[in-house]
Amino acid sequence: MPDQPTAPSLLIRPDSVAPFDRGNGVVTIPYVGRWNCETHRLTTGQTQFAEGTGLPLHSHNVEESVLVLEGEAVAEIGDESFDLVAGEATWVPAGIPHRFSNRGTGTMRIYWAYGGRDVTRTITATGETFEHLSESDRGGLSAP
Repeated sequence: MPDQPTAPSLLIRPDSVAPFDRGNGVVTIPYVGRWNCETHRLTTGQTQFAEGTGLPLHSHNVEESVLVLEGEAVAEIGDESFDLVAGEATWVPAGIPHRFSNRGTGTMRIYWAYGGRDVTRTITATGETFEHLSESDRGGLSAP
């Protein structure tokens, strides 16, 4: 069996959106680059999960790509659940409820990217919709 690929290091630095702690062991680090402008927008960043933490079930109005950079994740997407390790990626169609959780020991990090402008997050349990990365979307998220 070949060696597992090393997770890439990201050299992009955020310039106008500061990292924020969601208060449950999950920290989001948005990246804002030259490609974010009025005519073209790509929303991308990292989320870091402490051992045993995760995001609540939610959906977005655009599709999302996710790459596991470090650790072991469980991805729940629609009616499916599967495990991912560093170097593996998946995607989530627009409107499909999903969540990612840390299933390993230690830290788990994912890199995410959304295709499209005006990204929103809808929390499945409450039906509340927020502009992605807005102040109202930055609050604490209860664990899954």
